[in-house]
Amino acid sequence: MQVEDSYFLSLSNQEKEVMLENIKQELKTKMTEARYRHSLGTMQKAKELAELYGEDSLNAMLTGLVHDIAKEMTKEEYFLYFVQNKMQMDEFDKVQLVALHGKVGADIAKKKYHFTKEMQDAIFYHTTGRANMTKLDKIIFLADKIEDTRENTEGLQQVKELAKRDMDEAILWDIDHFIIPKMIAQRKMIHPNSIFARNDIIKRK
Repeated sequence: MQVEDSYFLSLSNQEKEVMLENIKQELKTKMTEARYRHSLGTMQKAKELAELYGEDSLNAMLTGLVHDIAKEMTKEEYFLYFVQNKMQMDEFDKVQLVALHGKVGADIAKKKYHFTKEMQDAIFYHTTGRANMTKLDKIIFLADKIEDTRENTEGLQQVKELAKRDMDEAILWDIDHFIIPKMIAQRKMIHPNSIFARNDIIKRK
């Protein structure tokens, strides 16, 4: 257990449920309607996956609810947040903002809600994945992709079906058929964490 996790781990399930409702009300006033519905959808799908794979469902719900808390910040707000909070921005972040909302969201989850390090990491990496993903990492990565407000495409159905049987296969399919082709089509750099996640899954398979 990380020392900084002690506060959150001391909470009862009832206290976590109160926190969940309070955060819902807070986000409802700060997010656009579409982003709020997506956050609720991710929360619900995280609950379903957590129950399926034996993870703490309340922790998964809280993480799923908060995962996009920084998504609607502007580029200028991201840069200001990094400066004010003495956070490091790597060279990839400076030219492509794909992972910034995860990094800022994880920092907000730490400082505002005292989420555990594992929950913070699941928010941090929910867009890209990473090598050695935890079960919670996988749940939030997939819940974000397959929640019910997403456009019901053939590819989405494939990921949904795979997620019910094997989260690694679902993540691998998403990286191979969505993340990498999308970045290539848009002539954007592929985040190295997505490559690390893919290679790690293939290595373990």
